[in-house]
Amino acid sequence: MTILNNDADVRRIREAGAIVRELLNILGEKAKAGVSTAALDAFSEDFILRNGGEPAFKGYKGYPSTICASVNEVVVHGIPSEDKVLEDGDIISVDVGVKKNGYYADAARTFPVGNISDEAQRLVRVTEECLREAVNEAVAGNRLYDVSNAVQKIAEREGFEEVRAFVGHGIGVRLHEPPEVPNWGQKGKGQVLEEGLLLAIEPMINQGKREVEILEDGWTAVTADRKLSAHFENTVMVGINKTEILT
Repeated sequence: MTILNNDADVRRIREAGAIVRELLNILGEKAKAGVSTAALDAFSEDFILRNGGEPAFKGYKGYPSTICASVNEVVVHGIPSEDKVLEDGDIISVDVGVKKNGYYADAARTFPVGNISDEAQRLVRVTEECLREAVNEAVAGNRLYDVSNAVQKIAEREGFEEVRAFVGHGIGVRLHEPPEVPNWGQKGKGQVLEEGLLLAIEPMINQGKREVEILEDGWTAVTADRKLSAHFENTVMVGINKTEILT
């Protein structure tokens, strides 16, 4: 796993994170009814390249696109398509990774498309809260599952279920590194977090049951009950008293 103790390396990972953050902010504005997920993908690849980065997902284990565009019941790894056109009332989770200066950054956001239902709004709000509280636990001296438990506790409190088929991960000089960061776990368990450790924390929260199915394309993961799912993620660096959000 990557632990950053060098100021120059910290600056490099911040640059990769800044591209991800700015791109997601723009995509939140572009996610409108009538826009295809393929159009969002094409914009994203061009934006990353123009800013000196490389799309981290494209070609990774054969994945064909720059972003994952997961609409409504799609949990993660939705492949962008000209045929998938956003409609008013949809929610879309966009996951994107960037490599720059030898370091990776990875983040996801769930955006409303036009006017969404009250329950969809609540799902998005709660999933973002799960991420925020999990990040707050990622400080040196805490245990890894303190992060995990924060997600599980909020999801259970709100009557939703955390996805267990996919987890967050370490990140740094590779897109996926140890340790795995589950969205459930017992507080006080797991490895001790060290200052400078890079983590991609990513709660995926389902409106219904946590079970997922993988579609025939081998990538797209959907909720087994076809209810909505939301996804938020940030790449963070563990600090002594506070975690630095890099994306």
